[in-house]
Amino acid sequence: MAGEPGGLEIVARRGRLVRRALAGWACLIYIFLFSPIVLLILLSFNKNRYGSFPITGWTFHWYSSIADSPDLQSAIKTSLRVAFEVTLISTVVGTAAAFSLVRSRLRFRSGFRIAFTLPIMIPGVLIGVSLLTFLRQGLGIQLSTETVVIGQSVYTTPFVLLIVAARLEGFDRSLELAASDLGANAVRRFRYVVLPLIGSAVFAGALFVFTLSLDEFVITYFIIGAQVTLPIYIYTQIKFGITPAINAVATLLIVTSLGITALGLVIPRLVRVPLRYLRSRRAQRIGHTAPATESPA
Repeated sequence: MAGEPGGLEIVARRGRLVRRALAGWACLIYIFLFSPIVLLILLSFNKNRYGSFPITGWTFHWYSSIADSPDLQSAIKTSLRVAFEVTLISTVVGTAAAFSLVRSRLRFRSGFRIAFTLPIMIPGVLIGVSLLTFLRQGLGIQLSTETVVIGQSVYTTPFVLLIVAARLEGFDRSLELAASDLGANAVRRFRYVVLPLIGSAVFAGALFVFTLSLDEFVITYFIIGAQVTLPIYIYTQIKFGITPAINAVATLLIVTSLGITALGLVIPRLVRVPLRYLRSRRAQRIGHTAPATESPA
């Protein structure tokens, strides 16, 4: 029985076994998820020109060969240009939509939220086919990198909206009211009160969009036309077999995505330190100048 000393010991022993079993199962899941990535990175340094086992030696030759491929360089430049444009559009539109969604007095805000985030729920294949039909047959627009920017922005903007909206819902509106009482207009309230408090969310949304755009394949494949982005270049090269050069390119893409994610975690913390210092300096200046402006009794 559980009330007896022997029963408590049995229950504790079973609890330890369950915890160890769950920990072992979690380790197996992590190994299953990350072992292909580790294997990909290892094979990118393999001297074997077939990009497979056995590992005959270690070399950086496949990374240096990237600089000798004009097609690959063009694909990288195209991906970066598209990612920057998509990030700019999605950040501006998503942030503005978040303000409208959170601070408006719409009767069916939940319905509008679902409508705004619908591109996240729809499969990328359907979005790509729909945009291809609309752009080519509906509007008669020639497929290019500009159509890719439009298509990716449709998909990535809801992510910025959700991130910024979550920050705005926890925003203390009394800070804006206090700024208004001190004489700040709408522009100054947004610049000095709202933007510093939601800046980390906007920045995180922008980095998230940049990573999604850089890795996007399905929607881009339908509406890019004759241009080639980095994921499409990797896909076309895999048709002829996986080579160490492709492993090297994929490794760089993984490192870039992880680096952007790390920046999203580190930069907001680094920015807080100088911001606190500037605020303290401003408060000190105001404290020193306040007595001088007081009129004598």
